[in-house]
Amino acid sequence: MNKEALRSAVLASIEAELSRQTRAAIDAREESISEESRAENKYDTHAQEAAYLAEAQARLAKELSAALEAWRALLFPAAIHERVQLGSLVTLATGSRQEWMLLGPSNGGLTVTENEKEVTVITPGSPIGRSLLGQALGATLPPAHKGAPARRVAALA
Repeated sequence: MNKEALRSAVLASIEAELSRQTRAAIDAREESISEESRAENKYDTHAQEAAYLAEAQARLAKELSAALEAWRALLFPAAIHERVQLGSLVTLATGSRQEWMLLGPSNGGLTVTENEKEVTVITPGSPIGRSLLGQALGATLPPAHKGAPARRVAALA
């Protein structure tokens, strides 16, 4: 799989979400200052609620901007490397089933498709990211929960 293509897909997803959040923040701000939102009595809090919403959406947009920069700055490890690190594309095997995970700086849980294979973005802060970080090819991860099958690091790219 091409990690640059995966990065492009992740960036496109983040950029789309950033655009939606920026527009939503602008709309909420405009709502909070519009004449129609002016309080009609002391219990009317519509404008205040819209302002809180605008602030939260602007904060999320700022976080998405930081995520974009982190993904753009991410240096992928060499094609052949010994241990899982930030930027590694990891193939986990459970019996005959395989799953692909890209260890990235942010946006864990995002799923992108490359060559008809779904790749899930994970971060070092997630439980699976913490357990994978530093593992070598062939390492067995502890089960995710009691009764779950163990997963093995089948490939690193």
